[in-house]
Amino acid sequence: EVQLVESGGGLVQAGGSLRLSCAASGFTFDDYAIGWFRQAPGNEREGHSYIGSISTTDGMLYYEESVKGRFTLSSDDVKNTAYLQMNSLKPEDTAVYYCAAIGDSYAWKQDWNDYEYWGRGTQVTVSS
Repeated sequence: EVQLVESGGGLVQAGGSLRLSCAASGFTFDDYAIGWFRQAPGNEREGHSYIGSISTTDGMLYYEESVKGRFTLSSDDVKNTAYLQMNSLKPEDTAVYYCAAIGDSYAWKQDWNDYEYWGRGTQVTVSS
């Protein structure tokens, strides 16, 4: 059974940091790109907002401009886990954060629906 399970969310003060994990199972992790998305409260109609992607083959990265310099993607092939390190968090970063997987290591897909597997999300709340 294919699973992506996010963890590491929580409540943090503005300026703080969190590291989210995306644990994968049921597929060959190092042949995929892992995308990260978020959905802010009340933005359900806008859908999932793309954050960036990492190739699990060689670690190539892509970030959306809005998070460059604050968010860092990484992955660990041994643990079959991808990570999203978030620093200098702002209240507007409050959202449910998701990871998704697509079977093309260099597919920087910004549309949630282009992915093959999806996690259920972890809540991040940043207080001011």
